[in-house]
Amino acid sequence: MNHYTLQETFIVHQYEYDKWEAHPGFLNYFEIIFIENGHGYHTINEKRFPYKKRDIFLIAPEDTHNFEIEHYTKFTNFKFTELLFSNKTNLPDRKFWLQRIKQLLIQPNQTPGDIIRYEEDRNVLWNIKDFIVKEFKQKNPYYLHIISNAISTSLSIISRNTIDSYSCLKKEISSQHSKIDAILTHIRQHVHDNNLTKISYLAQLFHMSQSSISTYFKKQTGESIHQYITKYKMQLAEQRLQQTEFTVAEIAYQLGYTDESHLTKTFKKFFLKSPRQYRKEQELTIEL
Repeated sequence: MNHYTLQETFIVHQYEYDKWEAHPGFLNYFEIIFIENGHGYHTINEKRFPYKKRDIFLIAPEDTHNFEIEHYTKFTNFKFTELLFSNKTNLPDRKFWLQRIKQLLIQPNQTPGDIIRYEEDRNVLWNIKDFIVKEFKQKNPYYLHIISNAISTSLSIISRNTIDSYSCLKKEISSQHSKIDAILTHIRQHVHDNNLTKISYLAQLFHMSQSSISTYFKKQTGESIHQYITKYKMQLAEQRLQQTEFTVAEIAYQLGYTDESHLTKTFKKFFLKSPRQYRKEQELTIEL
C-alpha cells in the first residue's frame, strides 16, 4: 500500500484494472477519482453503489473505500494533502481556507455515489481534469501553483453539486437507522473538534435530549458516545503513527487533545505502550 507524506502535496495516478488491486484502509490524503471508462460497484465507508463512465468520486481522509470491477475500468486519481494550498499567500487567512476545504469534503460521504448532479459542471470538471494532468506531466514553471488553483475551483464546483443532496439527506434522518448513521458520520467527521462532539451539542443537532441521545446511541452501538469517540480517536492515532510523519504532538492537536501527554495517557490504555514506543516498534518491524 502506498503511504503519502506531507512532502507529496499532489500526485496524479492513472491506471486500468479488470480486478481492483488496492485494499480498503484509512487514507491520509484527499482524493478525487474520475472514472474514464468501465463500470461496477464502489463502496465508501460500507455504503455500496454502482459506478459508470464519467462518474466522479470524492474521498476524504479516514474514509475507507474499494471498487468491485465488473467491466475493465480506467481511473484517473488526484491525491493531495492540505499543503497543496499552502502557497495561497494572497488569501487573507490560510487557516480559514483549509477549514473551508475540510467542510467541502464532508458532504459527499453522507450522500453516497457519483457526486455531480449538474451535467454542465461535470463537463467543466472533466476539462479541468485534463488540464491538471497535462500540467502535472509537463511540470512547467508555476505548475504546482496552477494545479492548486485548479483543485480549489474543482472543490468549489463539487461543493455546489453536493449542497442539494446533503440538504435532502438531512430531511431523511427521521428513521432510526439513518439517524444513527448520521450521528456516527457527524462524530467521525468532527472528531477533531471537541465542541462539536459534546453530548449537549449532539442532542441539540439531532433534536433529542441529552439523556435520550445517550441511551439511543448505547442501544444502537453497544458503546457510550464517549467510548466510541475515544476508540475512534485511537484508531486514527494508530493509523497516523504508522502512515504519516506527523509528530505525536501534532497528532494530539489534530485529534482535539489539549497536549501530547493527554493523548499518550489514553493511547497507553488501548495499546499498553506510548505512541512513541508504538511508532518505534512499527519502524523496526518494517526494517526487518
